[in-house]
Amino acid sequence: MTTVRLTVAQALVRFLAAQYTERDGQRHRLIDACWGIFGHGNVAGLGQALVESGQGPDAPLPFHQGRNEQAMVHAAVGFARQRGRLSAQAVTTSIGPGATNLVTGAALATVNRLPVLLLPGDIFASRVPDPVLQQLEVPYAGDISVNDALRPVSRYFDRVLRPEALVPAALQAMRVLTDPAEVGAVTLALPQDVQTEAHDWPEEFFAERIWRVARPVPEPEVLALAAEAVRGARRPLLVAGGGIHHSEAEEALRAFADVTGVPVASTQAGKGSLRHDHPCDVGGIGHTGTAVADELARAADLVIGVGTRYTDFTTASGTLFPATARFLNLNVAAFDGHKLGALAVVADARAALEALTGALRGHRVSPDYEAEYRRGKQAWERTVAEAFAPHPLEEKARPSQTQVLGALDSVVGDEDVVINAAGSMPGDLHKLWRVRSPRQYHVEYGYSCMGYEIPAAIGVRLAAPDRPVWALVGDGTYLMLPTEIVTAVQEGVNINIVLVQNHGYASIGGLSEQTGGERFGTAYRFRDAEGGYTGEVLPVDLAANAASLGMEVYRAATYDQLREALAAARASERPSCVHVETEQDPAVPAPAPQAWWDVAVAETSQRPAARRAREEYERQRAHQRRHL
Repeated sequence: MTTVRLTVAQALVRFLAAQYTERDGQRHRLIDACWGIFGHGNVAGLGQALVESGQGPDAPLPFHQGRNEQAMVHAAVGFARQRGRLSAQAVTTSIGPGATNLVTGAALATVNRLPVLLLPGDIFASRVPDPVLQQLEVPYAGDISVNDALRPVSRYFDRVLRPEALVPAALQAMRVLTDPAEVGAVTLALPQDVQTEAHDWPEEFFAERIWRVARPVPEPEVLALAAEAVRGARRPLLVAGGGIHHSEAEEALRAFADVTGVPVASTQAGKGSLRHDHPCDVGGIGHTGTAVADELARAADLVIGVGTRYTDFTTASGTLFPATARFLNLNVAAFDGHKLGALAVVADARAALEALTGALRGHRVSPDYEAEYRRGKQAWERTVAEAFAPHPLEEKARPSQTQVLGALDSVVGDEDVVINAAGSMPGDLHKLWRVRSPRQYHVEYGYSCMGYEIPAAIGVRLAAPDRPVWALVGDGTYLMLPTEIVTAVQEGVNINIVLVQNHGYASIGGLSEQTGGERFGTAYRFRDAEGGYTGEVLPVDLAANAASLGMEVYRAATYDQLREALAAARASERPSCVHVETEQDPAVPAPAPQAWWDVAVAETSQRPAARRAREEYERQRAHQRRHL
């Protein structure tokens, strides 16, 4: 057997450069690049290996320098989502705070079923310099380090304690990263001494390896039952989840809708599965859904879930679908397929939709049902137009948040990508945004992580360099994680930030008011005489901050200025930020939630606001049901 002598880190870099995915005959590089921040736990191992491999245009593993470890994971996740999970990126950090900063990003990746490879440094396997700098000593166990915090948020975790252990660990890591049902964050913890140890590696380990991403097809017997269920339903409703995008099943869904006339509602992850103007698209579903989608859900006799996890927002915390509804789930993951007592078609979303469409040739919902949901769709489109439009004599006034979205809607093209994750904006986007292409709507709402948007925009732009990318952030989210602006400037990654200044956590402020918390601790203001945060607005200038980090900044005080600024940012060749302060009490507020969301309220309180909120909570909770 021919061998080559390399360090563990050098071997890992060479191995990763030779991994590919293949689906539908198209090959993709599996690990596109490596993000990193170096410290004593990885600088002499992976850092040296990356230098040795070369960092020119044809580098085996291109490197991106980050500023915050969590943000690097967010960038890698944004990249993987844009690439349909067929390509991913790695992230390397030192031991200690660098490694634990990965935990939030890892949780986000795993919750959203998106691949990312984490390569944190670890303590010395030899234990000779024990304890080392930044080592957590656990009196009852000698084999635990801070990296073990990554176990519950990783789909696969291994600690490479000997050079030869890298071979099975690396292969298992690639298996999980390319498994549609198991995918998520993968962690290979790398002791800092092991990274630098030399070993004689079999050449076969570095051979080009193709990981075929399968499209499991439905079992014929189950498919027949599924077709029978659809044919027997009078009021079917399809719920499109993120699995449709991951399996590139958008055309298959459109064909299903064209043949059957079944209306299609979408989760946050599934929005854009149909274009907004398709006759069967009824918009978002659940707590942040449209009126037409939620009314259809309340009267559905069959719910067809495709690639969805049925989160509490989708089901309105178990209050949306009637007790008599039956469920048919098409999902590559059996865990999700069997939720809500469903008939589970465990298969790839595209393969399952194509097979089900074929089995339903000649079947279509009733003309009355089609006419009903199309009337509802038209009514909601009028709601969207009203929320987006500037109103007479207000073009010179400060815009509302929905008018910010309306202005952006008037500027973007089909190819633009809009990114958001937290605050009140995900709800407004889910209800109102007119999606024009499958990858345009990029809202991370599985983990709803503040600070995701800016680094994710970098990842998306790296994955799709010809598509304009917009990161929509409020001031609270911006302050969480603006550091990767420097990365965008350094790397020449042309992203656009829309920075909405509303002086605090506006979304949680509203929720606090509804649940008896009286907006406590949600405003960005000075303290008052009683110690609360109700004083003057803080004198912060976030536009100046973005400019100081290297962005081209446009300030917009009115709706007219906002449209001009958005157009200028889109045309700019530099990373750009549009700063706008929104109206707190707009003439036309955003549409109210169309369904409930369970946020538990204090059962006993001396304060009237909390008592009133509890009464409403008990009233709504009475409608919850378990679908078995």
